[in-house]
Amino acid sequence: MTKKKPPVHTVPNKNGTGWNNVQDGEVISHHRTKDKAEEKGKQQAKKDQTEHRIHKKDGKIGESNSYGNDPNPPKDKR
Repeated sequence: MTKKKPPVHTVPNKNGTGWNNVQDGEVISHHRTKDKAEEKGKQQAKKDQTEHRIHKKDGKIGESNSYGNDPNPPKDKR
């Protein structure tokens, strides 16, 4: 059985310039704009079939998307 990959976090760079994608505590990519970082973070999360958590400038999670086996899938509202 394969181990589930940790989520990809798109976060502001600590030095104040640009945005990073971080997975398992490691910076996997750096980008000048948030849009480009989100795009690359989404690609990585889809590849790894895991979560993609997009943070705001203040560091709080603003959005979270699942690209794998979601343990709590949305319920059909019919």
